[in-house]
Amino acid sequence: MKVLETGSSEEKIKTIEELENTPNPEILKNMILQFDDEDIKVRGEVFSSLILNQNEILDILIENLSSPSKNIRGFVSLVLANREEYASIPEIRKLVKDERSMVRACAIGALTFMKDKSSMEMILEAVSDSNLEVQKSAIHAAIKMGFKIPDKQLEKIKTDDSEMIELISKIKTKSGPEGI
Repeated sequence: MKVLETGSSEEKIKTIEELENTPNPEILKNMILQFDDEDIKVRGEVFSSLILNQNEILDILIENLSSPSKNIRGFVSLVLANREEYASIPEIRKLVKDERSMVRACAIGALTFMKDKSSMEMILEAVSDSNLEVQKSAIHAAIKMGFKIPDKQLEKIKTDDSEMIELISKIKTKSGPEGI
């Protein structure tokens, strides 16, 4: 496990690939810590390995949703979604109110991927988030899950971001002229 702490990116990736299907909680925890690695390839390999791991690792993943690391909280929520770990939805919902915008956006993405329609109210609240990326995630979620957003709420979004303008246009078209 020393390689995951001090090895080069290539060594870390090779080790993570070799440990892809490990059931060992300590190894899994060390792998999850690599979500804070500066190399995106290392983080990507961890993401892939955790998704492909065929062992029962739900508890370890859920435990990491409360990590002090924003990267771990955010990426683990996406791993859980990709693993279709529906039992994790209540814990992922908590992250929609996280202090870090990246975590909030990931949590909304995870709930969207799992088609958690019971999170509609939280997602609609996130349309008014102070962070543009969280707003985009929330509107994207509303589009994907068929939620309507009131026109009044959409009108409050002032932006020249082309992606956001496109999302607002899509949701208005999908919702019809009155919204809700």
